Amino acid sequence: MNLSFNINVQLFIKHTLDIILAIGLILFTAPLLLILTIFIPLSSAGPAIFTQERIGLNGRRFKMFKFRTMYAGAENSHPELIAEQNAAGSKELLHTRGDERVTRLGRFLRRFSLDELPQLFNVLRGEMSLVGPRPLIPAEMSLLEADQKRFLSVRPGLTGQWQVSGRDKHKNVAKKLALDLEYIDNWSLYLDLKIILQTIPVIIFGIGAE
Repeated sequence: MNLSFNINVQLFIKHTLDIILAIGLILFTAPLLLILTIFIPLSSAGPAIFTQERIGLNGRRFKMFKFRTMYAGAENSHPELIAEQNAAGSKELLHTRGDERVTRLGRFLRRFSLDELPQLFNVLRGEMSLVGPRPLIPAEMSLLEADQKRFLSVRPGLTGQWQVSGRDKHKNVAKKLALDLEYIDNWSLYLDLKIILQTIPVIIFGIGAE
């Protein structure tokens, strides 16, 4: 009873801090958000913001926001790539090393995780948390084993154990989810703070990005 109460209190604090920090980060990065919103369409034809359906808490689907890093319409090939992986029995996540669909500006944005900034609005909407497992696209769910799907028991995060553990070095679905499940099993407010602090040098130096 007390343990459940303590966890509920911590989750309430976590969600409250998510909202407060998301608002603060949006205000702090507002000039950069504006510059990228203007410059991305100038660098390649298409909208600045890219939305993609992702799997969230309890398997609910939501539209995740990102700055567009690919040429307009390039995402249409994503289902075919997933199908190719399934046909080959692959357990690897999609990667973008040498992917010609990614623009020059897009590679820069991805390296320093600037394309993820619009997800702060997903946090405000309650669809994501600042820290948590990385949300998968619906097609990638078919790559998961049944016992690996309990990562859906928490809100997906903008950053998490995977990002601070080398991110693009961990392409295997099982390895990535093992990190997500390790986070869920050991979750605490202290762990969230630790991951947030570890995320700072990852972003500044582009550690683990392709």
